[in-house]
Amino acid sequence: MDVIKAIESEQIKENAENFCIGDTVKVFFKIIEGANERVQVFEGLVIAKNNGGIRRSFVVRKISYGVGVERIFPLHSPRIEKIEVVRKGRVRRAKLYYLRDKIGKKAKVKELIKKKNA
Repeated sequence: MDVIKAIESEQIKENAENFCIGDTVKVFFKIIEGANERVQVFEGLVIAKNNGGIRRSFVVRKISYGVGVERIFPLHSPRIEKIEVVRKGRVRRAKLYYLRDKIGKKAKVKELIKKKNA
């Protein structure tokens, strides 16, 4: 078991988890097509996080041409170049699977606005 933990500790990214559930994020993902390698951006709402350690993954959902598209990303994958938070969301649930049934404005998450102390 110590060998597995040693290999996993080498691959864990530092400061990779700078987002929460309900946030709108841009995931910069490397795509390899034959000999070409390019970065594709997937922007959407984080609706779930799963597992722990090196196996941690998160689900991002977006609406593309009226069709809901979900993609599961492994958090510590070497193919993820960076994760950029576009806006913070205010939610009260750990999993936002109920958004799959919502359409239009009902499928939005309120923005988290932090109040400054005067």
